[in-house]
This record gives sequence, C-alpha cells and structure tokens, in this order.
Amino acid sequence: MDPLQPDDPRILGTYRLLGRLGAGGMGRVYLARSPGGRTVAVKVVRQDLAADPAFRQRFRHEVDVAQRVSGRYTAPVVDAAPDEPLPWLATAYVLGPDLTDVVEAHGALPEHTVRALGTGLAAALQEIHAAGLIHRDLKPSNVLLAADGPRVIDFGIARAVDGNRMTQTGVVVGSPGFMPPEQALGQDVGTAGDVFSLGVVLAFAATGRNVFGDAIAPAAMLYQVVHAQPDLTGVPRMLTGLIRACLSKEPAQRPTPAEILHSLDPGNTGEVFTDWLPSAVSSTIATHASHILDLETPAGGNTPLPESAGAAAAPGAAAGFPTATAVPAPAPQGFGPVPTLANSPAGTTATAAPSRRRFFRIAAGGVAGVAVVGAGGAWLATRGGGTTPDVKPTDKPEAFTTPPNGVAPQPLWHKTPGNDNLNYDIPPHAIGDVVVISGDAMQGFDVKSGARRWKTGELETTASAGKIVASGGMFFCGSGDYDGTLVGIDAKTGKEAWRTRLGGNLSAKAPIGADDKRIYGIAEIQNNDIKKSLTAIVAIDIKTRKLAWQKPRDEGTEDFGFALTVAQGCLVYTDGKKNLTVRDSASGRQLWSKKVGDGSTANAVAVHGNTVMVSGKTMRAFGLRSGDPLWTLPPNGRRGFEPPFVFGNVAYAFDYDSGIWAIDPKAGKKIWMSPDLARKPFSDNLVKVGDTLYAGSFFESGGIYAIDAKTGRLRWTYNDGRSLDDRYRVAAAGPRLMAAHGDELYALPAV
Repeated sequence: MDPLQPDDPRILGTYRLLGRLGAGGMGRVYLARSPGGRTVAVKVVRQDLAADPAFRQRFRHEVDVAQRVSGRYTAPVVDAAPDEPLPWLATAYVLGPDLTDVVEAHGALPEHTVRALGTGLAAALQEIHAAGLIHRDLKPSNVLLAADGPRVIDFGIARAVDGNRMTQTGVVVGSPGFMPPEQALGQDVGTAGDVFSLGVVLAFAATGRNVFGDAIAPAAMLYQVVHAQPDLTGVPRMLTGLIRACLSKEPAQRPTPAEILHSLDPGNTGEVFTDWLPSAVSSTIATHASHILDLETPAGGNTPLPESAGAAAAPGAAAGFPTATAVPAPAPQGFGPVPTLANSPAGTTATAAPSRRRFFRIAAGGVAGVAVVGAGGAWLATRGGGTTPDVKPTDKPEAFTTPPNGVAPQPLWHKTPGNDNLNYDIPPHAIGDVVVISGDAMQGFDVKSGARRWKTGELETTASAGKIVASGGMFFCGSGDYDGTLVGIDAKTGKEAWRTRLGGNLSAKAPIGADDKRIYGIAEIQNNDIKKSLTAIVAIDIKTRKLAWQKPRDEGTEDFGFALTVAQGCLVYTDGKKNLTVRDSASGRQLWSKKVGDGSTANAVAVHGNTVMVSGKTMRAFGLRSGDPLWTLPPNGRRGFEPPFVFGNVAYAFDYDSGIWAIDPKAGKKIWMSPDLARKPFSDNLVKVGDTLYAGSFFESGGIYAIDAKTGRLRWTYNDGRSLDDRYRVAAAGPRLMAAHGDELYALPAV
C-alpha cells in the first residue's frame, strides 16, 4: 500500500483514508476506516467520469444492484455516495492477497485448495447472478484469498465504465485469457460466461499458468480463447472433467454454479474449507491482517483537502480499477497484427495497484513478523531473512504466543547457506545459541538472528548413520582427509579443537554416537585377505583422545544399517545382520544380543529407563541389561512401526500408514493413535517442544507438521512453497524450531 499524496482526500463520507491501494480507469482506490473501526476499500470516481450524466446514471444503478449482493464469498458494497461531486463506493476490505499474488509467490496450489476455491467461487456466482448481475471480469486478481475462504470482488461495477468503452470500434471489454469466447467476439454475455471464467481461474490455480497461453499478445490470447482448446496438463485428474466442462465453447454446455457446487462439495458441508490454504499462505494472510489493522490515521489528520485537490485523477489513469481491461478484438484471420490503443488499459495495468503485491512478496519471504488477528489478540515473531540486516542477539527471554489451530507461524529468519552439498539426511543440530548444518563443510548460525557465526573447511560429515555427534560443546566427525582421522569442532567458534587417529590396523569411520566421556563408532580392520571385510565397534576417550576399547563384529558386517543409542551406561545398537546388541559403554563388554527386525536391516531403537524398544511389524520391548522380552504392541490392523522416539514418559512412533502413536513405554499400551497425516512424515526426525511434536515430511509437498503431543491432533502444517524435492529436517533450540529444506534453513517459533 502506498501513502496518501497531497492531492488525495483525507475523508470521504465518514471514512478516514489510510493509504492508496491502486488507481484505474474509474479512479482511485483507497484503504479507509469507519468511525466504528471497520476497514473498507473506497473507490473514488475520477472527475471526467463524474461529469458525465450517462455514467452517473449507470453507476447509480450498478451500485444499487451490487448492494443487494451479500454472500459469504463476496466482498459486499457497504456504503456509497453516487450523487456526490466525486462519486464513491465502499466495499468490505478482505484481509488476504489475491490469487495472482499467491500463485506468483507459491506456484500452483494443491488439489484440496483448488477444490475449496471452486466451491467458494461457485457460491459467489450464485449470489451475484441471483441479484441480477453478471460479473463479466472474473479473473485471479479479482479473487482474494481469506483465511475462511475466497472472496470475489468488483462484481457488476465495471459495467458502468463499459458503456463508455463499448462505443469504441473493435474494442472488447474484459481480461484476455479469462473472458469467455462469446465476450471475446463482442456478443451478449450471460451467466454462463462467468462459469467459463471460473474454469480458467481454477485451471490457473491448479497449474500456475493460463491454460490458453502466457506471455502472448492480447489479440493472440483472444484468438486462443475463441478457437483453441485449453492445455489442461497438470490439472489434478479429479478436477479435469469439471474444468473442461466449464471451458466449453458453447455456453449452454457449461455447468451451472449450483452444479459446480454439488460436484465439489456434494453435501454442502463446507468441510472443503478446513485447512484449505497452504500454511505459508495462511501465515502471510495473518501478517497482512496485522499490518492493516495496526494502521493509524496518517499525519495531516482528518481534515479533507479542498475539492479541487481531491478531485484530481492520476495521470494516465485510463486503466480502470484492476478489474476490467479493454483490448482489441481478435483479427478475423488468425493472429495478425493489430493497432495499439494509446489509451487502452493494456498499457497501464502493469503499474496498477502495486503496493499490495509488493507487501505480499515481502511477507512471503519471511521478513515481516507474524500477527494472527482474532478476538483482539496478536502474536509476533522478529524480523529476519531475505536481505535485511541480521538481528543482534539479545539476552531477553523469548516467548511466543500460541496461534490458532490451522495457522502456521511465519519464519523468524531464513538463510540460504550456499552450495555446500548439504547432507539432506542430517537434520540441523543445536548446541547453546548455535545451530549447525552439515555437508561438505559445517556451518554454524546464531539461533536468534540467523547470522552465520562460522564455516569450516571440508569435513567427512556424511556418516551412514545420518548423525552429527555432539558432546561437551563439540561436534565430532571425520577430518575430510578420509584417512581415519577424527576431529572435534568447537560449536562456538567452528575451529578444530580435537584430533586423533586410532593407529595400528584400525581406520576409524565417522563416529555415530557419544556420551560425556567417549565417542563411539565403526572402524575398519586392515587385513591382507581382500576377501574378508572385518570391522570393529570402537570407543575413543574424549579426554585422552586414545582408543578406550575395540570389539570385533561379524565378518562381512559393514556399517550399513548400523544405528546406535547411548543410554544408561549402555550402547544399544542394531545392524545389517538384524541383530539387536547391548554392550557396557565403559568396557565394551557384550551384555546380550539377539536377532530382531523383519526387513533388510534392523531399525533404530529407543531406550526409556531399563526398557529397550525396537520397531518392525510390531513394537517390541526388552530389558536393557537382561534382554528379557517385556511386551509386544501389535499395530491393530495397520502396517508396522517406524523407529520410536522417547520424550519424557511417552514414546512416539509413526506407523507405515502415516499414523502416529503415543505409547506407554513401561506397559506397552497405546495412549492414542492419530491416523494418517496429510503426508508421511520423515520418521527419522521428530522433536518435541512443550506440548507439541514437530516432524518433517519426506516429500517437499508435505512440510513441517506440528502435532499436539497430548491428543495426536494436527495443529498446523508449514510449507515454504519451494519445489526442492527434498525432505524437511527439524531440531529444537529452546523456544525455536530449526528447520532445513534442501539448502534452505529457517527458524520458526515453536508454538
């Protein structure tokens, strides 16, 4: 939104103007507020149109009709003054971006969002048509996305301007690519014309492009609309038939809005609007809402300027509100060249209403703090991300207010660490106020500001176990020389603070476990028999940097499938031979070992007190030091379990069907089971902060899930909208959630 200019009025009727939203052929559009605090968009007619009696008559009639439209999915006309020296009308201001901005920022929308969008648009058309109006210019920029559903704006009013333009030879009023063929040919347009436009809008939302072509001349676009078939590649299969029917060249063959509603929401339940928007869009709406509602009266007060100043129209403002565009009619023979209309909106719409889009881009990039507006409440994060300066660290305790369910938080900051071949199997790891990501090198970032603290040289951090091993303020890994040397990196400085080689016939691989005294891992045993592959499990004393002990492993057993947990003075690990083994961590003495697992390799294990839990087709538990079977938990008709995680006195595990279980680790009883999250989370990565579990999905189309740890209900899903084809990884850092997606790193409030 742009600030008010000297030639702008400060008051219209009882409304205080707050800023400019845009300008067009009818005049200017302002954001305003009523004495009671209602936020509206006020459209002021430009002076030359106001002086035309015929226009005033049409405007008065269209306003009168439009005021009768009050559906849930429209932005109704709430006030108007058609007889003022400068006629104006006020419509309810929708706290949300338009569909064009959303697709530009986030790409094609998921099927469930498009289905809900179509439901809302069809309902809006029913209301508009019932009032005796035809929209005539339904397009993405006239569709706003609010938290509870879409809103159609600018219905009917553009027709007051159309009377002036229709007298121009060879001019068709509307938006090329979205108008129906009959409108492109200058024929009468009925309600079925709006249905055609609805079909193009849905296809645009589902594919991120115009199905009649992008970036082509208006005349060529109109020719495509009239003569060509739409390219529906990428439209979800379940929606293709409906959209194709809407795009029929013959108006009589298109479905009615009522039929569209029945197809998309058969029981008229409204359930399609449950979590209907991707989380990144929802977060942006919340940010935008806070920004708008926090606006105050601009400097200069409420005194209106003299009428002569307030009546001036913007230079070159023949472009119309961002609603209707005048374009040349298509040449009868193909795509031929057509004259350029000097005053046509096609030359000016690119600059209309820039402010909201500019704000949306900033918010989508994670720069602005999040504010969710509800019953007088707001919740906020800090600035960060993009090209803004890093926020200086502060010792002030952080607290984030919990947002409503279904509303994901906006990132506190966002960084792109660079092309360092990040290991997408290794989640971020936080020690103190530093979060570390790993790839060819390690990089440390300030948890609060996102400022990069340090970066190492190339290191061997891609252990097959997929871990960064930390102990005593250091991260341990291979040196990068691939010669069996291990190094320790100081978490605060990023400098090497520890180094050792095992020597003899042992060559250490990257470590896969640690406690406060030792690091543990696999070492190759060098031998002269190339047919034998011998390895050992080893422990290295952190203080002395010397080998504490080594124990041989089965011949041919590599480190593939090796998953180790250090707990209660024991090493608990599984391997590719389907063994579950427990050793004393101080001496390496084997306490017990037995065959478990039902796949090609055994799974990771979890330990709670004296109980070891291992997953598979069932969840099983054994005594930590005895190895005695304690309990077995079947999946109750679902498929088997992923590796469990223990937080406090509860174990959590995903099953193979994307459900999540809360389990009492002592009794082996189910506490709750939440079936089928939207996407299968990446089960190797789960953290808990407060009463919320956080998991990253395996697929980029999923995101980060926040799950109520007490009930298993999904609270929200965050998706950064980036098509990286890589999993999300998460880590807890105090009240913050560190999240990595591909080569992107985010900090989110853990709320």
